[in-house]
Amino acid sequence: MQRTYPEGVPSWIDTEQPDVDAAADFYGELFGWEFEDAMPPDAQGRYLIAKLDGADVGGLAGSDEPAAVWNTYVAVDDADAAAGRLESAGATVTSGPADAGEGGRAAVLADPEGAEFRLWQARRRLGAQAVNVPGAWNFSDLHTADIGAASGFYREAFDWQADDLGYGWLIRRPGYGDHLEATVDPGIRARQAEIFVPPGFEDAIAWYVDAAPNDQPHWHVTFAVADRDQTAALAERIGASVLSQTG
Repeated sequence: MQRTYPEGVPSWIDTEQPDVDAAADFYGELFGWEFEDAMPPDAQGRYLIAKLDGADVGGLAGSDEPAAVWNTYVAVDDADAAAGRLESAGATVTSGPADAGEGGRAAVLADPEGAEFRLWQARRRLGAQAVNVPGAWNFSDLHTADIGAASGFYREAFDWQADDLGYGWLIRRPGYGDHLEATVDPGIRARQAEIFVPPGFEDAIAWYVDAAPNDQPHWHVTFAVADRDQTAALAERIGASVLSQTG
């Protein structure tokens, strides 16, 4: 069964890179990704679908900007209607809804703090098919200067609920656990009952994080790995810089 995402759940990530081939080499070695070219031969630009053991995990796009960025997409049933609704709620539409080939329809928005996020109306590309396993997307979090204001916007935008757990702000999309239980993860509640997790964790979709001083609010992407230290050392050997490491 293919993994699907109900409206309001982050469903896809991709990165915009000035050198797509160099990025593919790096992430291929780091995470074991293989790549499929998603662009028609006569199309402008580059877009590669990253795969882990044959399952879609994200995308690599070409960019004219010198700095690479990672993007988080939120699933919607109708990108045009959602873009209009979110604009009324205070978002800025920076790139209006447009078809992404046969894969789906996308739009680029910025929330009231300027943090960019994207909408994804799935057609052939349903979203990430491998998640929460080593080498795949684990979660996205919003680094915000005002968690209260951000929570208010996203609650109106997507019905997201924020829970202060003491050590972090968990974002839940009510009903997502029901969707998972009925589709790709029928044992989610039984499995979570065997370990300590906060109430409602089956609906967890993201986190709010206090932005660092002078840090522009932004969406951040985290990947699961089997061994953090080994993966960080490998990343450094193949050209990455380790910016921080805790614990």
